[in-house]
Amino acid sequence: MTTKIYIPRDSSALSVGAEKVATAVATEAKKRGLDVEIIRNGSRGLYWLETMVEVSTANGRVAYGPVKVKDVPSLFDADFVNAKPHALHLGLTEEIDWIKKQQRLTFARVGVTDPVSLDDYIAHDGYNGLKNALKLTGAEIVKTVTDSGLRGRGGAAFPTGIKWNTVLGCESEQKYVVCNADEGDSGTYSDRMIMEGDPFVLIEGMTIAGVAVGATQGYIYLRSEYPHALVTLNQAIEAANKAGYLGDNVLGSGKAFHLEVRRAAGAYVCGEETSLLESLEGKRGLVRFKPPLPAIEGLFGKPTVVNNVISLASVPIILDKGAQFYADYGMGRSRGTLPIQLAGNLKHNGLVELAFGATLRELLYGFGGGSATGKPIRAVQVGGPLGAFLPESQFDTPLDYEEFTKIWAVLGHGGIVAFDDTVDMSKMARYAFEFCAVESCGKCTPCRIGSTRGVEVIDKIRSGKDHAKNIQLVRDLSDTMLNGSLCALGGMTPYPVLSALNHFPQDFGLPAETQAG
Repeated sequence: MTTKIYIPRDSSALSVGAEKVATAVATEAKKRGLDVEIIRNGSRGLYWLETMVEVSTANGRVAYGPVKVKDVPSLFDADFVNAKPHALHLGLTEEIDWIKKQQRLTFARVGVTDPVSLDDYIAHDGYNGLKNALKLTGAEIVKTVTDSGLRGRGGAAFPTGIKWNTVLGCESEQKYVVCNADEGDSGTYSDRMIMEGDPFVLIEGMTIAGVAVGATQGYIYLRSEYPHALVTLNQAIEAANKAGYLGDNVLGSGKAFHLEVRRAAGAYVCGEETSLLESLEGKRGLVRFKPPLPAIEGLFGKPTVVNNVISLASVPIILDKGAQFYADYGMGRSRGTLPIQLAGNLKHNGLVELAFGATLRELLYGFGGGSATGKPIRAVQVGGPLGAFLPESQFDTPLDYEEFTKIWAVLGHGGIVAFDDTVDMSKMARYAFEFCAVESCGKCTPCRIGSTRGVEVIDKIRSGKDHAKNIQLVRDLSDTMLNGSLCALGGMTPYPVLSALNHFPQDFGLPAETQAG
């Protein structure tokens, strides 16, 4: 009997030797005359245990990790193909505490299926959502998405259904669906994990969006640094086309939807939807003035749905299980689940999908295991390089868009980067200005000039020059950028700067008692 062995093809797993491990397992099995089938799955998200190898058994998959090439002979000696004990034995994969405590909806198949096997996708409830959607009118699909409470998972948290409804209501001979896959925030990788580990769920979500609003063409604007995702997406799109899930007549419905992947330009500002559209049209990635909104005049001046990967990948389960099923997860106006990416100074970095409402403390210690150095966690940055720095006193804040707004913070794309007590927050504030200066498209003065002046002023503060005057200048400069920038790059750079100054004043040469609560 053939034994199925699962070894990830995920970029992070490849970076620590997964390809060599897969080759070593295949070679060792052949040498020993064992009948094995190696399936290259996505990562389960337990990155400290990569390369994690799973063996299929009658009782479920059994995991071993972290496996290196040198461990392969001893695994075979221990008869791991029959799930026997070994020093790297982790037990049944689904019983691992990290996985067991999650609510995986969007990531239900990641790490479970062969990413480029359409049959595997369908066998795990894939395309149920599209089949249901094709029985509904566009307005009914949009209402289902609206009633689910799904909001944009890219940063602004704008209700997805409202955006779709705007495009649906526009009269046009051509409409588009654009997926923002230009994932550039520090500490974020959930988009990549979906595209590499379950590309069909994104394809299905985009197809449902197209059917809903009457768009016949879709584009995935893919971050240029994601070569493995490019290969996986194109393989999946080819398979979907051949099987009739894309093309001129989707599943015999008479509705057309075509999909292409386009490489991004390598600019952080192209994560902003209008700059993305400019780049997709072949122009320099400059932010557009709004109005008009992209939903009305978007790609090539036509009505366009622009959503990020996780937003679109969350749609299939909503159309499969229903709006109420999804809305039953979460809290307040934050419905469903959020893929949270743990990064930085933590023992256990990886992806956790939970319903909104979990606290930072639960994530940092319950999942992250505390700092990797064993020192106290002093600060976390949530929401990428434009996100606020939060002190330990705010670690009990639940992950909820409105709760984060109350403490002048953003959830953004769900990335959490942890820092221990050796961090110098004045350096982090300087980096925020520096990042903005490097990545600014240059169209507006507050962002282009303000970020450069910000670096200079922080340097003066750190050297003790005209201290009180320059502290006030940072605050005035931040106010100008907040209220005068054309897009969120300049408009949100003050979030990390001012939060660092407010919560960690001693790092700027101010008395600790001035710290904000």
